[in-house]
Amino acid sequence: MNTTSPSSNRWRRFAEWEERPLNLDRFAVEDAENGFAVFSSPHDPKPAVEIADGKLLSMDGRKVADFDIIDMFIARHHLDLATAETAMRIDSLSLARMLVDINVPRAELERLARGMTPAKLADVVGKLSALEIAFAYSKMRQRKAPGNQAHVTNAKDDPLQLVADAATAVALGFDEIETTMRVAGNAWSNALACTVGAAVGRGGVLFQCSIEEAEELQIGFAGLASYAETVSVYGTERAFIDGDDTPWSKAFLAAAYASRGIKGRCTSGAAAELLMGFHEKRSLLYLEARCLCLQRAMGIQGTQNGGIDGAPLTASMAGGVRELMAENLLAVWLGLECASGNDTRISESEIRVGAKIAPYLMAGSDLICSGFGSIKTYDNSFNASLFNGEEIEDYLVLQRDFEVDGGLVPASEDSILSLRVRATEALSAVLDELGLAKVTQAMRSSVVFASGSDETESFTAGQATAISEKIKERGITAIDIVKALAKRGFGPEAENLLLMLRQRVSGDYLQTSAIIRDGEVMSAVNTPNDYQGPGTGYRMKPERWQEVRNIRGLLSRDKVLAAESLPGPDHFRLQPLAIAKRGTDPREVVIGVSPAFAERLHQTTAGHPLGQVVKALTAGIEEGGGVARIVRIRHTADTSFLGLTAAKLSGSGIAIGIQAKGTAVIHQADRLPHLNLELFSNAPLISLDHYRALGRNAARYSHGERPEPVIVPVRGEALGARFHVRVALLYALETELVDPEAEPVDVVATFGRLGNE
Repeated sequence: MNTTSPSSNRWRRFAEWEERPLNLDRFAVEDAENGFAVFSSPHDPKPAVEIADGKLLSMDGRKVADFDIIDMFIARHHLDLATAETAMRIDSLSLARMLVDINVPRAELERLARGMTPAKLADVVGKLSALEIAFAYSKMRQRKAPGNQAHVTNAKDDPLQLVADAATAVALGFDEIETTMRVAGNAWSNALACTVGAAVGRGGVLFQCSIEEAEELQIGFAGLASYAETVSVYGTERAFIDGDDTPWSKAFLAAAYASRGIKGRCTSGAAAELLMGFHEKRSLLYLEARCLCLQRAMGIQGTQNGGIDGAPLTASMAGGVRELMAENLLAVWLGLECASGNDTRISESEIRVGAKIAPYLMAGSDLICSGFGSIKTYDNSFNASLFNGEEIEDYLVLQRDFEVDGGLVPASEDSILSLRVRATEALSAVLDELGLAKVTQAMRSSVVFASGSDETESFTAGQATAISEKIKERGITAIDIVKALAKRGFGPEAENLLLMLRQRVSGDYLQTSAIIRDGEVMSAVNTPNDYQGPGTGYRMKPERWQEVRNIRGLLSRDKVLAAESLPGPDHFRLQPLAIAKRGTDPREVVIGVSPAFAERLHQTTAGHPLGQVVKALTAGIEEGGGVARIVRIRHTADTSFLGLTAAKLSGSGIAIGIQAKGTAVIHQADRLPHLNLELFSNAPLISLDHYRALGRNAARYSHGERPEPVIVPVRGEALGARFHVRVALLYALETELVDPEAEPVDVVATFGRLGNE
């Protein structure tokens, strides 16, 4: 009941809107002076270069002598002067059209991008609509097949839960997994657990331990990480200086990772400089264009961008989500692998969350999420991701809905449980073999079945710290883990981990956009994106599509028949008597039942046994002063025609037509087929009391009364999504029994066991 005062001078819908999750989001006004500008700011420079005698004199309105460290790095290592004069002369709108023209090769556009300044790049993509950005992205992204990356963390830094959740993420198809920790000292323990978990069930999954850069590098040197993406870069000089960094120091760090066979990505994204207070009144897109030009200049193979930590702030601005798409397009246009954000939840609104992921599913991406929370939201130590463990099946269904590959595949309950058991046993063996900790069966059991850390009775954060310290102090490496796994009988897992170590020696997965599937490297080098319009580019093979679409809860005819194979608990039957004739009793109300009613189908979609429904209707008719007669109608299964046929047989001209699934009408003999007196269309919501009331009203209509119609409350339930598959299959069973020549037959209801039952 609404308690708002009737005298309140306000439309109550506004109060209802304020209760929706969207109202928790906050939105920003455009304010370039304070850094709140998305695609353009009055303070953005105009695209321009000045070149004389093969030397750069100015870039984007700034003379070489006035360059800051970012300008200098971009000019020296990104800008191709041989291409610049040609590329910069092309009108920005013409370049934008080239991006969405399937006849302009990706390689040609990449060549031109190397001759464009940050201001020019931002100007071009700013001219594209959201749809055009998504289309251009599908053409310009680097690797042919899309992929995805998972966050694997928990609130306790519990290594036993980490190993089980890492193995689960592998089973779901993630190509990369990333961890971080609540307690910095637990990095080594987390890394060991996820390294083992990634090796359970499938080889070739890349792993990152996100921690302070020097520590992360040491973990990588020990073989306990195979990629890094914590090389953060910024679009203003002051942001770099604030972090005691320069483009040169970041380039050196990236080279250090590569020298040890560790795949690297930079991290940048809109609103980072705004959050740090060093935005220089420039637009988000221009600052990110500087970041991306700088990253290409560093020679790193890829980037993690699309807002990242700043995504909610960017999304608070008008056009902000379009900007996040635009900066991803800039990344792939510049030839970088793109882990395209979608790792930070931008909204409390599930509608906004679903809308944000849609373009990436349509276009594909090297890594659609740079951190899909494969664990529960409260266990996500990076903060809530756009999608988290609670929503994995929603994401799987989105893939199925659009017939797109979002990098994931469903996994059965049995296979997941088996992997979690195997993973916890493998880690227990490693911890014991290396003298790091003892694990009990009770600890393993608590983790195997747990959805999140609230349910586990395993390692605490403090116990994880002790394990982590031992790993670091003893210099334990991935080779030690391989030996421990092999010695304790985990040969496949040892081989999977050794595969990753061999790959580090070969360095093949340092190629742009590289992932490893079935033991083979797939990258922009050997499997480049070759999209040139319909029929080209990535298309799922039939076996992959079969995996993607094979979600849980699929209904088939056989499953529906199995559920309907036996009569209800009261063994209700309708025994045929004779061909039905027109009744003469003015109190008579006929109940016209469908062909499969209590013959092949035995319960409504609300779960009511059909015998109980007939009892309710009959009782209601009697309460209303009527006399009930039941007739089976076989020439139709349509509710309205069931009711009309029954009404023409009824002595009163009033009847009830009902299908086995529970849909029902009150009809009158002299009415048009679909002009009934009352209709129960939402069968899943109909109670036995509703059927009783329907019977009572039918009897009252037979006396010439006009009773208040029975209303079945509907509160916005998505009944079609819940029931239409089953309804369609049930109705097909009804129509199979339809005989256009069959005459209606009087039947009598019987209850109880018959014969030897």
